Amino acid sequence: MDIAAAQLRGSVILTTARLKLRRFLPSDLEPFAALNADLEVMRYLGGAAHTRAQSTEILLGADRCFAESGYGKIAVERVADGAFLGTCGLSVESWYPDDLEIGWRLARAYWGFGYASEAAASWMSYAFEVLKAPRVISISDAPNVRSISVMKKIGLRFDHAARLSEGGESFDAVVYSLTAE
Repeated sequence: MDIAAAQLRGSVILTTARLKLRRFLPSDLEPFAALNADLEVMRYLGGAAHTRAQSTEILLGADRCFAESGYGKIAVERVADGAFLGTCGLSVESWYPDDLEIGWRLARAYWGFGYASEAAASWMSYAFEVLKAPRVISISDAPNVRSISVMKKIGLRFDHAARLSEGGESFDAVVYSLTAE
């Protein structure tokens, strides 16, 4: 295990009826790598599987981000059995540096149970009540109907369509938003 991974302590940040939203644990490294290796999960997240090393780097970076800023994409754990479902949280994306962006990534086995909506709704409350964010956005590839459905369920409204680029690749995106008012 990487020395930085030893700093992963799993502090619980938010809870819902079925979920714990917590910082990462060393035991999350393997299921997070499996999640990022699943091409169907990654379909609208660049389309390519991540290696275990890339996944570890992402996980450690997300945990550092949370430690430094008080927000980030952290682990989603099911209370009933402690299963690692994926990640959810807030970030600042280069395309929209003045906004907090809410996003999620769950393992395919946990799609369709409302976990993403439950976790994201909790983060929305955190963004407005704790961080006092004036606005929260969510960005998705335009054809990603599952993520767009989550956006609508948590109260975000269509803001605009955009052509965004990442890593030299462009994609058609939709941006949904909600203001504190």
